[in-house]
Amino acid sequence: MTDSGGARVDSASRLVLAPPDAIYRAFIDPEALVRWLPPASMTGRIDRFEPRPGGRFDMTLTYDEPGAATHGKSSEDSDIVRGRFVELDPGRRIVQIFAFDSPDPAFAGEMRMTWAFEAEAAGTRVTVHAQDVPSGIGPKDHELGMRSSLENLAAFVERRDL
Repeated sequence: MTDSGGARVDSASRLVLAPPDAIYRAFIDPEALVRWLPPASMTGRIDRFEPRPGGRFDMTLTYDEPGAATHGKSSEDSDIVRGRFVELDPGRRIVQIFAFDSPDPAFAGEMRMTWAFEAEAAGTRVTVHAQDVPSGIGPKDHELGMRSSLENLAAFVERRDL
C-alpha cells in the first residue's frame, strides 16, 4: 500500500484481549517490550530507552539462527534500530520514528511507526501503520514481522497482569 504522496505504508491489526492501558504499559516498559516486540526467530536487546516525546529508543534485534536465508540489515545476523518517540498518548497511541543502522542504502531513511489502541467490547484493537518503509524491507516480510509482533504482544499481555 502507498499513501497519497507515493511513500509505502505497511499495516497490520489484531484484537488483543486486554485493556488499552495494559497494552500501553507493555510498550513503555523496556523489559516488557524486549520480550514481545522482536518477531518470530529474533531476540532483542534494548540499548537506550527514553519513553517521552523526543526521547531516544535504540534496540538490537538478532536472528536466532545466524546464516539463515534472511540476513540482518546491520550485520549478517542483526538489525540495529535507532529511533525517537514523537507522541505518547497513554492508552491510545504511540508514534515513533525509526532508522536502521545499515551500510545498505536500501534500508536508509526514517520510518514512522504509529501504534493505535482502540477499545472494543472484547479487548483492544491494536493497529500499526509503518510509513516511509525502506525499499529493502520486502512487503510480505514486513507484514509477517508486524503480525508476529502483534501475536507476541497479545500472548504477552493476555497472560500477564500488567
